[in-house]
Amino acid sequence: MTHRKSNLFALPVVLLISCIIQACAVNPVTGKKQVVFISESQEIAMGKQYDPSIIAEFGMYEDEDLQSFITAKGKEMGAISHRPELDYQFRILDSPVVNAFAVPGGYIYFTRGIMAHFNNEAEFAGVLGHEIGHVTARHSVVQMSKQQLYSGLFVAGMIVSEEFRQFGELGSQALGALFLKFGRDDESQSDELGVDYSTQIGYDSHEMANFFKVLDRKRELAGQQRIPEFQSTHPDPVNRFNRVHHLSKIYQEKSAFSSLKVNRDSYLRLIDGLIYGEDPRQGYVEYNTFFHPELKFHFPVPPDWRIINSPQSVQMASQDGKALMIMTLAQGSDINTAVQATIENDGLQIVEQRNITVNGLQAHAMISVIKPQQTQNGQPAQDPDLRILTYHILYNNLIYKFHGLSKTADFNTYYRSFANTMGNFDRLTDQRKIDVSPDRIKVVQVPRTALLSSILQSYANSQEDMEEIAVLNNMELTDQIASGTLIKTIAYGRSGSGRR
Repeated sequence: MTHRKSNLFALPVVLLISCIIQACAVNPVTGKKQVVFISESQEIAMGKQYDPSIIAEFGMYEDEDLQSFITAKGKEMGAISHRPELDYQFRILDSPVVNAFAVPGGYIYFTRGIMAHFNNEAEFAGVLGHEIGHVTARHSVVQMSKQQLYSGLFVAGMIVSEEFRQFGELGSQALGALFLKFGRDDESQSDELGVDYSTQIGYDSHEMANFFKVLDRKRELAGQQRIPEFQSTHPDPVNRFNRVHHLSKIYQEKSAFSSLKVNRDSYLRLIDGLIYGEDPRQGYVEYNTFFHPELKFHFPVPPDWRIINSPQSVQMASQDGKALMIMTLAQGSDINTAVQATIENDGLQIVEQRNITVNGLQAHAMISVIKPQQTQNGQPAQDPDLRILTYHILYNNLIYKFHGLSKTADFNTYYRSFANTMGNFDRLTDQRKIDVSPDRIKVVQVPRTALLSSILQSYANSQEDMEEIAVLNNMELTDQIASGTLIKTIAYGRSGSGRR
């Protein structure tokens, strides 16, 4: 009996070890074997699948010259990387967030927000090399394989609680890949690859280290305390600054280049006119109201709720994370078709429903729960315990769909907030709210040698603006700036209130 038990126990272990051995692959960067359950062909296919979803979620920033620049530098760097055979693709996303990221298969994304904060080509090249490094070292693939090994499940990370993640519209695999968190070792390895690759194509990677100062100052400007390195998955910016300077010295000593490029002025001229910050034409919040000047609608937002606006949706979450609202376009050409598509696609079970009007617009309201699901073995899945208020509103031949979600126990608490937002959707006719324009980067030549603070007095409206522009240039307000130097300023657009 004991002997039989031992054999029965050993069999799954032997099978697991066999699977792990078969899944071992040689890492292109380190040359060492590692457990990877995703083949290169699968990795490339994943990237092709994620790419349209990411573009749909954030939108592409249209700037032909800037796009040509990042593609040319990216292709040049990809060719000397550890995986030159990949068909690398490079995108600029229409997002103000200061971020760059990579997804499996060689797809690299820069936001216009991070492009605005680079001060020369060398800074960009270092971050480009860092992101290509995540691809060449297969960090995303290894991370996914670890999740498969330990949990057998890939879970997308979203902005609110676990229960909401089970709701259909929030389960985007593309967003899951985007929000994969790399550990300190992966980030450190990619930093070194950024130094290596950018040096190989002739750029001074010391500038990459200087960019970490911008990130650190952005955090300070936002009032965020720096997280001690041992409490964070990412290396501390100050430690990265020192390490990248050290690595740059090592790689430059063995470089074939007698001098390395920075190319500050050419980069600044390239981003002159770049949209900076939120683009109000795509929607903006003012006085607890969301306005969309292009689609010409508005609706109230609950006070103190967080809001994420993207080309596909507007997401609003309560401060305590217990309630979420999503507004997006519904499928179908009429209300009844759209309602039916929502019920089927989102797996809803109706509690009550009725036809209504919202400010004279044809609409439908319903309360629902998510239908009980079954697992693969036929057993009932865990009930997500969510109650949902949904409005469909027909306006200008489009059907706008609002979902308000909370746990059943909290639904009555948040019902009034849901109903107030959805029930006050209305046409936007106020031309002052429609005629808006974004802030843009404006590159100017310093007319005289002076302190940065003195120079910025004619370009900024407040001390806060001056500090923001100083960070944008990675300068201090007390820095002496030589006559003829190019610097970034902000050409302020027009907000819905008529203020800058």
